[in-house]
Amino acid sequence: MKIKPLNDRILVLRTEEEQKTSGGIIIPDTAKEKPQQGTVVAVGPGKMGDDGKRTALEVKKGDKILFSKYAGTEIKIDGVEHVFMKEDDILGILD
Repeated sequence: MKIKPLNDRILVLRTEEEQKTSGGIIIPDTAKEKPQQGTVVAVGPGKMGDDGKRTALEVKKGDKILFSKYAGTEIKIDGVEHVFMKEDDILGILD
């Protein structure tokens, strides 16, 4: 299934976190927090301004980003969890 986000929306695939600590302790699924990092899968055309012109987004497909903890809406696409969010929910782009 293909999805194209609208306006300033972004589709993000969360990155998987380590299953165990540096000391070798395995973390159970119930104790894990959802990661706040991900890879941008698709971006919308940009936000429409009051003057009728679109403002392009700063992120692009393939960027690794850091986003706020409760950002966006979780959806499943072909059995894989993704997050739909606005550009405002992004805290930064990781190098």
